[in-house]
Amino acid sequence: MSDLGLRLIAAAMAIGFGTIGPGIGLGLLVNSALNAMGRNPEAAGQIQINMFIGIAVTEALGIFALVVSLLIGFKIF
Repeated sequence: MSDLGLRLIAAAMAIGFGTIGPGIGLGLLVNSALNAMGRNPEAAGQIQINMFIGIAVTEALGIFALVVSLLIGFKIF
C-alpha cells in the first residue's frame, strides 16, 4: 500500500474515532438538559445557557479531530 493510501486511511480513522466521543457527549448533554428543564421549568433559562456552553466545548473536540485529520491527510505530520 502506498504512503498516500495509508495517510488517507489514518485521516479517516482520526476523524471517525475523534467524532464518536463528542457525538455521544452531545446526545447525553442535551438529554440531561431537557430532563432538567422538564423537571424544573423555572430554571430553564440558566440550564439552557449552561447547555449551550457545554455544546460549544464538546463541538470544539470534534473540530480538533477534524484539524488533526486534515493535518494527517495533507502530510503536515
